[in-house]
Amino acid sequence: MNDKIPLVSIGLAVFNGEKYLEQALDSILAQTFRDFELIISDNASSDRTKEICSQYAAQDPRIRYYRNSINIGGVNNETRTFELSRGKYFRLMAHDDLLAPELIAKSFEILEKNSEFVLCYSDISVIDGAGKQIKTIDTNIGEEDEPYQRFRRLVSREHRCEATYALTRSDVLTKVDPQLNYSDSDRAFLAQLSLFGKFYKIDEPLFYKRYHQERSIELYSDRYQRMAWFHPEIDENNLPYFCYFMYWRQIFHLLSIIYRSPINLKNKLFCYSRVVGWAKNIREKLITEVLILITKNPWLNQQ
Repeated sequence: MNDKIPLVSIGLAVFNGEKYLEQALDSILAQTFRDFELIISDNASSDRTKEICSQYAAQDPRIRYYRNSINIGGVNNETRTFELSRGKYFRLMAHDDLLAPELIAKSFEILEKNSEFVLCYSDISVIDGAGKQIKTIDTNIGEEDEPYQRFRRLVSREHRCEATYALTRSDVLTKVDPQLNYSDSDRAFLAQLSLFGKFYKIDEPLFYKRYHQERSIELYSDRYQRMAWFHPEIDENNLPYFCYFMYWRQIFHLLSIIYRSPINLKNKLFCYSRVVGWAKNIREKLITEVLILITKNPWLNQQ
């Protein structure tokens, strides 16, 4: 392991990623920006992931490889990579995605020169399992001047949380909640980051997001069954009742984020109103979750 404190930390969380892992690692090591560490957290993989990671770590001292004794869940594993990081900036990486060689260098330069930005991301080139380009995503989010305007856009369904994979200031990440264990928590995560500063987007597709049938979002297409990705100990076909409260959980999480944020009262009130408005729009789903509580909660159904 390299004892020198790097400027950038890249966190790669992986579970059974042998099919695409080497391509991802090669794209990271090909970065023109060299002062980084790569933290790999292996979620108790049962395929060749351990072998691949060990080989790469033996060849490059910037790679720090960790292996969990059990599967701790997808988001917890991602969070662990940040907890192990040391850099001034941090970027999350999936084992099946790719980076253009200049992505980290350009993102680093933007953040070093512009203190008002908390993160920097790029346009996305969506690729398939074979690496063939499908489309380009160029959504702009988090660029507004007022915090409530950024928050309002980030909690909307007008984006797909592209900026989750961004170079982000580590000191800001220590002030916000990590992604929590419920579906769509990345939306709340980005909304909270937006209350600490603006987002910057590089208008070039320097990040290659791979869409394939083995992605977790494809394996768990149902919002509630996806809880098995967060909690691998549960059965996706027999979910416990607590898995059915994602909408309520997200609402209370967003309200808590606003309350704890550093923004002024005016901005907080506008943010609160946005959450209340969204709750009204999904009231049928909220009612459904309450009914599920009544029917599935073992304490409420004791004879």
